[in-house]
Parts: sequence; C-alpha cells; structure tokens
Amino acid sequence: MSGNQVLGAKAAPDDGKPGHELPYTPLGLEALKRTKPSNGTRSVLPGETNDPVIAYGDPQGIPREDLYELRTTQVLQTPQSVVMLYQFGKIWRVIWTDGRELPKDPEPRWFGYSVGKWVDDYTLVVQTSGMDERTWIDRAGRPHSADLRVEERFHRPDRDHLELTVTIDDPKMYTRPWVALDRLIFERQPPSFDIRETIWSPSEYVEYNKLIGNTASDKDSH
Repeated sequence: MSGNQVLGAKAAPDDGKPGHELPYTPLGLEALKRTKPSNGTRSVLPGETNDPVIAYGDPQGIPREDLYELRTTQVLQTPQSVVMLYQFGKIWRVIWTDGRELPKDPEPRWFGYSVGKWVDDYTLVVQTSGMDERTWIDRAGRPHSADLRVEERFHRPDRDHLELTVTIDDPKMYTRPWVALDRLIFERQPPSFDIRETIWSPSEYVEYNKLIGNTASDKDSH
C-alpha cells in the first residue's frame, strides 16, 4: 500500500491538478489560509510551518491518522470493540461495536469518538465525531470544524486483503462530503511479522531545523 500521502489525502492530493480541488465554503477557505503546510502547492519552508504535528508534536487525530504515514496497522477484535494499533507514533484507538451511539455533545478529543457497525460479513462502517479542532485533516493543511464527521469503510474483499475508504463530512468547511481515501489496500501479514518502531520526535525535528530547515529559511531571506 502507499500510505505516506505527503501531498494530503491520497484521493484528493494538494497537487494543483484539475479534479483535486475541494468544495470549500467561505469559512473553509478562511480557515485554509491560516494553515502553513510544508508540503503541497501552499508549502512553506520547514522552519515556517505551523503544522500541529510537525511543528509542535501534537497527535495526528482522526482522520489524519488514516491520511498521513498510514503504515502497518494491527487490528484486534473483542466482543465489544475493534482496537486499531498504528505504527506511526505507536498510537492505539478504540472503535466501539457494542451498539452504542455517538455522544450528542462530546468533549473534544484528539481522536474523537468512534462507533462501528457491520453492514455485512465483510464490511465494517465506522463513524467518528468529536474531534479536536486543533488537528488538520491531512498533511496539506485541510481544516475542519467541531462538526466534522468521518466515515471509514473497512471492506475485506478476500482472505489476505483489506480495503479502507475514508469520507469527510463537515458542512461548515465543505459544501458537500468528499472522499479522502478510496479503497486503500492493506495486505495481510503473518502473525510473526515484526513491526518497526516509527515515532515522530519533536527534539529530532528541532535539530533538523538547526541544520537544514531554519538555515534554508535564513538563506532564502537574503
């Protein structure tokens, strides 16, 4: 699979190509102007980004966990839930499958609140809401409001593969729902597969900027 998505959501990358423009509302466009990603058509130098993950080490949140550095992922099932273990950042997340509804007035969380329902024997549909507004939707700096609703559709077409589709619905920021990930394919690994540690380290990024990022910014300003 290809889960880096450095130009933003894989199905709608910020690459300037026709058909990849998002349906922003006026409020969405204003919020977009305040983000300074280090990738995509609006990219700034590394030392100038305000990406909450890259600059401050904040959690990615949902849906960005699906839309940036989505690597090897472990899936654990219990009678009440599905637990997702993500390689990037060593993050875990619970999707409740016990029939509960999403909270009506949730306290914001980095990864929101997730509930899932099996629509058939091979497809789990997950709804997530209550995300913290400080997070970005993706690496390209797409914004969201507190009203964001994310749908993830996990479909198993055969024994050794899993497909993930992610749809964004935020009427304050976008005039219609849009697909951010369209059937990204995971390949089943053996139980003995060793997952490499992949962690974002703010201290290492500071050192990087001393050597490269801020130096490039200083040179560019002269």
